[in-house]
Amino acid sequence: MKLSELEIIVTAPPAPGWGGHYWILVKLTTACGITGWGEVYAASVGPGAMRAVIEDVFARHMQGESPENIELMFRRAYSAGFTQRPDLTVMGAFSGLEIACWDILGKARGRPVWALLGGMMNRRIRCYSYLYPLPHHDASAFWSNPEMAAESARDLVARGYTAVKFDPAGPYTIRGGHMPALSDLSLSARTCAAVREAVGTHADLLFGTHGQFTAAGALRMARAITPYDPLWFEEPVPPDDLTGLAEVCRNSGLPVATGERLTTLPEFRAALEAGAAILQPALGRAGGLWETRKIAALAQGHGAQVAPHLYAGPVEWAANLQLAATIPNLLMAETIETPFHDALIKSAIRVEEGHVMLSDAPGLGIEVDEALARAHPFEGGQLHLQMQEDPCRYDVDNAFQGGAPRE
Repeated sequence: MKLSELEIIVTAPPAPGWGGHYWILVKLTTACGITGWGEVYAASVGPGAMRAVIEDVFARHMQGESPENIELMFRRAYSAGFTQRPDLTVMGAFSGLEIACWDILGKARGRPVWALLGGMMNRRIRCYSYLYPLPHHDASAFWSNPEMAAESARDLVARGYTAVKFDPAGPYTIRGGHMPALSDLSLSARTCAAVREAVGTHADLLFGTHGQFTAAGALRMARAITPYDPLWFEEPVPPDDLTGLAEVCRNSGLPVATGERLTTLPEFRAALEAGAAILQPALGRAGGLWETRKIAALAQGHGAQVAPHLYAGPVEWAANLQLAATIPNLLMAETIETPFHDALIKSAIRVEEGHVMLSDAPGLGIEVDEALARAHPFEGGQLHLQMQEDPCRYDVDNAFQGGAPRE
């Protein structure tokens, strides 16, 4: 069984585009005709350039190799070009290809991926979702409206969710950490208050910031939201500010979560050493299933938990859930429920009462609707997600149009 062929599909989810402007799906086929699917979550370059990187990583490190030799192929990609260090783009490409290898291995053996990664530990996987606008909401006003956030939270709780995530403190800029404006502190506190009142003790509050504050600014934000008892304070500082991360972990009084922008074991190790309580790997970026299984074990040794991140398509979601099923230190897994997510994997995974129960279907447990993916090609010029260039404003309210607003 040797890896033989690669196909790449860049598909664009229909409006409103939750999950990003596009998803990069990879399809590997062995010489004996077994196919596997993966998803790349690396957004630093456009999909055209990323396609070239994926093709190079496959041809250089994987083509002709047995899909069983995950560790060997990882070390080739990780060390390529005399680097031997984390590289977000290269490891993003490898991650999607590696996920496809596990899909192949499961199909070849007639077993789900979770059975190959240590077996079933969590049959019923707790899920959480972002607060997204409901059909009757003004989608532009939603992101700065605590009352609408509370309505969305009530809807999720009614559907069985026990945790909801939101990120009212804009803006998200290219400028690195900044000090939050008083208006951002006020909006964050009011949103937390409204959501907490709406859900009571039925759901945890997950407060996201996307790495936008200095350590001092993050501590001010922590003081503003602490009365509402959030389960986590997510990415309070930029991902390369490990000193600031350690300061926030020591002094905020809140569990700090991080990881969606990190790749491979060394970067997650540094986050754990800084004091992170919850790791949020994105499997299409972190190094794939095997590397993230190691990251989960390292977190377990540090007394930390894992909550796989998802802002992508359903193939990465399927991989996240296969990993989540196997680890004892699972906290929960992110999910996105849209008709396109569901249709692309032919309803193979269902969220019921805020939880997912995986089947014994082989591989990732999904069947990708390839025709549907190809029928929605990405033709825009955006990146998967984009940050604004303008700085934080202190004289007027800041606003963040969440998710992937259509241009």
